[in-house]
Amino acid sequence: MRDYRERLRVPLAWWLLAMPTVLILGATLYAGLAEPWPVVIMAGLIAGCAAFLITMGLATVEVRDGTLRAGNAVLPLTAVSEVVALDENQTESVYLAVAPSGPPAPYWLIGTRHPAELAAVVERCRVQAGHEPVA
Repeated sequence: MRDYRERLRVPLAWWLLAMPTVLILGATLYAGLAEPWPVVIMAGLIAGCAAFLITMGLATVEVRDGTLRAGNAVLPLTAVSEVVALDENQTESVYLAVAPSGPPAPYWLIGTRHPAELAAVVERCRVQAGHEPVA
């Protein structure tokens, strides 16, 4: 059963900033080259930039079956000892302290657009698994 799922899309501002960057870089690279190289270079830069931004927008955060999945990484919620929702001024993410007996990382910092909601779901799933609630 899935308790939480969020797809972390690339912000529109990144796409808007990529356009002039590609145009300026493309114009610099093909200055003085004969046809068809300017068109080939611009098409390659546009395709590469679009592929990069699309790939960056495929990341997901999911809480399911007692685990937290962030991209390809998996954290069992039984290893979480502390859950803190950070606000937009801090990082707009969720801080998860990992118990010493858990994975080798001392904490996870999960970026999300809804930190309070994700923290509540993680805490609820931890309590359902029989752990003490985190203050």
